[in-house]
Parts: sequence; C-alpha cells; structure tokens
Amino acid sequence: MSTEHEGPGRPDGPADGAPEQVARSVGERPAAPPAPPRPPAGSPPVATPSAAGPPPPQTPAATGQFAAAPPPAATASTEGAGIPSPDPGYAPPPPATGSWAFPPPPPEPKRRRNGLLIGVVVATLVAGGVGGGVGYWVADETAGDETSQPASSGGDAPPREPDSVAGIAETALLSVVTIEAGNGAESAGGTGFVYDDQGHIMTNNHVVAAAADGGDVSVTFSDGESYEAEVVGRAEGYDVAVMRLVDAGDRELTPLPMGDSDQVVVGDSTIAIGAPFGLSGTVTTGILSALDRPVASSDGQGANASYMNALQTDASINPGNSGGPLLNGNGEVIGVNSAIRSTTGGLGGEAGSVGLGFAIPINQATRVAEDLMEQGEAVYPIIGASVDNSEADGSGAKIVDATGDGSEPVTPGGPAAEAGLQPGDVITGFGDRVIDSGPTLISQIWTYQPGESVEVTYERDGQEQTTTIVLGERVGEQ
Repeated sequence: MSTEHEGPGRPDGPADGAPEQVARSVGERPAAPPAPPRPPAGSPPVATPSAAGPPPPQTPAATGQFAAAPPPAATASTEGAGIPSPDPGYAPPPPATGSWAFPPPPPEPKRRRNGLLIGVVVATLVAGGVGGGVGYWVADETAGDETSQPASSGGDAPPREPDSVAGIAETALLSVVTIEAGNGAESAGGTGFVYDDQGHIMTNNHVVAAAADGGDVSVTFSDGESYEAEVVGRAEGYDVAVMRLVDAGDRELTPLPMGDSDQVVVGDSTIAIGAPFGLSGTVTTGILSALDRPVASSDGQGANASYMNALQTDASINPGNSGGPLLNGNGEVIGVNSAIRSTTGGLGGEAGSVGLGFAIPINQATRVAEDLMEQGEAVYPIIGASVDNSEADGSGAKIVDATGDGSEPVTPGGPAAEAGLQPGDVITGFGDRVIDSGPTLISQIWTYQPGESVEVTYERDGQEQTTTIVLGERVGEQ
C-alpha cells in the first residue's frame, strides 16, 4: 500500500531486513527486568567425566541479558562451522530446545552501494502524559499532573562564567516553559521556549495537538508563574507548532537567540532543556552525534507521522522534553527536541533515553514557524508523486503503479511529470543525498523550499538516469 509523500503518513511495519523499530508506548512506567531463568526439571545428565576429575554440572545456556560470556576458544574447530570444539574432558549437553534454545542470529544488515548502513529511524515522539490524562511522573510519584519547579542555582554558590554550561543554563531557563495541553478526553505535556517578544512560544505539534480543537493550553515559566495560551498554528508533518500567550501582563519576555543549524558539525557541544517526566527545568548535555538523520516519528496514538532530517544528539531526552530547545555551546537554539529512538522496559514499558535523541533543525523550524504566524498553515514542498512507504530494502523510493484512492501516481502537469518521472521509477538520489526509502525521500524533500530546483537520480528498467525537478507546494495538512 502506498503513502503519498506530499503529506504525512504513518510509518509502516518493517519487512525482513528493515530498519530497526522503536518503542511506541509513551506515558507508562518501565517494567522491572525479568528474573533470571531457571533450568527446567530433568536437565540432561553430565556425560562421563575426564580423568582430571568430575566437571561441573551442565545447565542449558542462558540467553539475552543473562547470557554468560563465551568460553575461551579451543584450538580445533568444528569443520565448516567455525565453532570451537567442546572441552575434551566431557561431552556437551544436547542442544537446547523451546524456550531454552538460542535465538537465531540477526539478519545481515542491508547496505547502500557506498557501504553505509541503510534505513530511516522510526522514532517515538516524546511528549509527556500522552493519551487519557496519564499526566506527569514526579519525584515523589504523588503529585498527579503537577510539575516540579526546581531552583536554578544554589543559594550561596559563586557565579559561573556566562559561557559555561551553568551560565548558559541560568540564562536560557528564564525563556523555557513547561506546557500542559488537553481537551478533557486526553492530555499531553511538553516543553516550549520564547520565540519573540510578542508572546509567541515555539514547541512541537504533538505537544499541543490535544488542545487543537477547543482544548486548553497553559505554560509555566521557571519562576512558577503560569499563563493561558492559544495555538496560533501547527504543522503535523513538520511536527512544529506556535502558541501565543493570551495575556502576559507586564512580564518581560526574552526570546532565546537563534543559531544556524546549517553551520553545525558532528562533535559540537549540545545542551537540552525541558521537563522530562514533568521535572521542569531539567538541563542535560551532550554532543551532536550525527547530522541529516532521516527520522519518521509517531506518538503511537493514531496520529499521522512526522518526518525530519534530524540533528542527532546523545544529550538525555525523555518524555516531556518535546518542544524544548537544543542549544549549542554559545547558548543559541540549533534544534527543537522532538523524538527518541528507545528500548522499553518490557510489556507496557515507557520509552526513555538511550542516548539517541532527535531534534528538528532550527533553520527549518523557524521557516515553518514564520508560515504559521503569517497564515496559520504550513507550506510543504512537493514533487507531485506518490511513493511506496511500505518497503525498506534500501533500493530507493519507488513511485507506485497505482494509488489506494484512485488518484494518479504522478500528478499530471506536476513537478514529477514535468521532470519526466513515471510510475514504477525508483528514486535513488535527491540532491546530494542517497535515497534508500520513501520516508528518507520525504525527509529530504522537506528540507527544501517550493520553487527550488533539485537533481534527481532514478532507475527505470534497470537503467540509472537523472533529471531536474522544480519543487511545487502544498499549503496546509493533507
């Protein structure tokens, strides 16, 4: 089944060899780790001992996190398998079966032609308390939906240098807010930051989506003062939203300084500020781990996916950090924290940081925010073709032969048609970026602006060809 790239769609489940998946559950407690497995009754007896003395009894090998380190390799190997021979002093137990069997080895990851691992990251959006009023978790676990307001500095601590992490955090915290949004049936929480002195707050769409149709939104500053806010506009595909304080009174609003996300490099210092699990004013640090990471993210609650060519950081990001600023070493915003790739704590476990956080580059977020403030809707660049999002074998983004709604796979007179693209063509390059899947293509297209010309590499009947496409536009969501 195809998903038209011109609008957001849910990331489909992977086929064999597909990119790694992530936990989708947000707002639930991590489960305790399972108890170590016990050997079943009637374990096989130990074979005849060697002359050196009786060997220890043999039990089936544990697997997963309880697996022991492998024994030293013997000098001889089993022919054709490359497996060390058993100790000659005693025979090994028979092969384990059922729940005691070793899991099969993971499939060999597929690779691009240039040898790089392929695949778009399917990530979890990190709003806090998504769905059904789950609310925040706070340190004492007794305060329900209330947030924890910290002190930004010790009372008698000497002042820190303005360009230190502590100095940057002290200044930035004054412009970071904790957001609560809901409509009675569901609620979400997250973070935002002052965008301008007119009372506009930038955040993620998924943080305020619950209040989009008549719900309530409030923001709380680091001094504990709360204000009512209204949603000015939101872009589901980009996962960007802009709010405005209804009445800031005489509060002095200081916008965070904007950096240039096109000038960052891997290894640059990062500072993330947000309200993970409702713990407002939390500051974490790290580095930029990667750039231009294609990410398809979903909150797991039925919303359409968003796509980004993300900044990846190892600064700790957790549920509640969504919409908060990712700063550089100068205290400038370079990204909007949005999603994480995570494991869960088992059945019902909640996503949490494993050092793989993703932020929307601020240059893109700023462009979207300006559109939202000017006309209330986002503008999306399009190519005018529907691509298949269901396959992730690394071959590229295929233009579908037929769509599910009966529309033309390639819009007549649209950008793709004018460039000579046809149904069945497989797009393998867009600009200077290798394209391995539909989501990667969408993420890359949305880094451009309507009207820009981009060179496209594609395959048709096994032959590689190139063309130039002039991007069209779509206003609003689809």
